[in-house]
Amino acid sequence: MNNKEYTERNIGLTFDFLRQVSRDPSIMESISDGAIIEFIDKDYSKTEYPQSVKPNRYIKVKNQFELID
Repeated sequence: MNNKEYTERNIGLTFDFLRQVSRDPSIMESISDGAIIEFIDKDYSKTEYPQSVKPNRYIKVKNQFELID
């Protein structure tokens, strides 16, 4: 996946996530202010990130978004 595809995917997932949060705001209770979120596929493997941008919350993309540790 090139940078443009990755960016377009994340933009789409962000809007889908925001729609779900607007239906169920309690989702945000588990995510602290300033958290770095990474959307991952249901068959994910965590990627390596430089320490300065390492996500501290992962959100698994299924039919609905699911917060994982």
